[in-house]
Formats: sequence, structure tokens, C-alpha cells
Amino acid sequence: MTHRHVTKAATWSQRWLSLGRSLARDNLASVTIEFAVVGPMTIAAIVAILHTALVFMAQQGLQSAAESAGRLIMTGQAQKYSGSNYTGMTADDFKKAICGQLTGFPTLLPPFLTCDKLYVDVSIANSHANAVTSAPTFSYNSGGSVTNTFGYSPGTAGPGVMAAGGTTQVVVVRLMYLWPTATAPMGFNLVNQQGSNRLLTASTVLVTEAYQ
Repeated sequence: MTHRHVTKAATWSQRWLSLGRSLARDNLASVTIEFAVVGPMTIAAIVAILHTALVFMAQQGLQSAAESAGRLIMTGQAQKYSGSNYTGMTADDFKKAICGQLTGFPTLLPPFLTCDKLYVDVSIANSHANAVTSAPTFSYNSGGSVTNTFGYSPGTAGPGVMAAGGTTQVVVVRLMYLWPTATAPMGFNLVNQQGSNRLLTASTVLVTEAYQ
């Protein structure tokens, strides 16, 4: 009797163990199937969030640079700059100042933005209401290079101008940047320019001061 009870107990233990293993295999298969269905969408969502976060970070960095660049004009640093044989920054000088490539001017761009993808436009507006701060439409040639021509009119508000009855001027500074991006999984797409780029635009509207 004792041997018979032991045998039955062992048999039942084996059955329960076999059932447990079967359930474990079923659960593993179920988890695998669920991940196959949900996993790609989850990964796509994470990638989309990262793409969006990087764009917002770049946009914020560009906006900070635009505001700092505007102060160069507002305080007269751009207009009073002394070149080799001229006074006042040229369009190229102003861009170099933003990029930290002009002597005496630290870079205004964050380290994740590069000068080769930066475009600068400075214009005078009749009033704040007429200031154009929207993003321009970029045009490209057959080689994929931008063909737009941007202006540089920083205005003047020095002591000579003010003493002669001149007035301060409304100046619009726009920075445009081609941010490299790519189409994320599941069709999430932030590209709006050629070459897998997204156009970022930051602007600031200022009134020139009567600088000395």
C-alpha cells in the first residue's frame, strides 16, 4: 500500500509539473505574439517622440540664437563694428558673429547647430504690425542647394542720426536652419524640405536704440 501511494503521488506530481510546463510554454507563446503585435507600434511611438523632442530642442536653441543676434543690432554692436577698411558688419560678418567665427564675438549657436545649415535675413519694417516673421519658402537648384537670396538691413540709430532728427527703426531678424531628420517608422514624417531636412525658423523683432 505504501509503495502504491508513493507511485500515485509521483504520478500526480509529474502530471502537475507537465501541466505547469505546458502553461509556461503557452504563456511564453502568448507574450511573443502580443509583442509581435504591439512591439512595433510601441517602438515607432518612442522613435516619434524622440524625433519630436530633438526638433523642439533645435527650435529652442535657434530661437535663443535669434534673440541674442537681435541684441547685436539693437545695441549697435553690428553697426559700429570696425572691419579691415569699413565700418559696420556686412551680411557675412553678421552670420560669422552668430556662428562665433568673427573675432571678439562668442558663438550664439548651441553646439548641436552648425553654421553651414544656417541662413540669416535682416530687414527693416515700417511698424511692428508689418514685421514679417514667418518662414520663407525655400527654393533649390538641381544640385539641391538653396537658391534664395536673403537681405541684411540692420538700420541705423547712432547719435548722429538721432541728433539730426532721425528715429529708431523696427528691425526683423530671422534665422532659418535646415535640421537633418528622417522619416520615422509607421510613416511619422517631420521632413518638409529637400535632402531629408526640416526647416526651422526663429525670429525676433526689435527697435534699434540710440547707441553711442
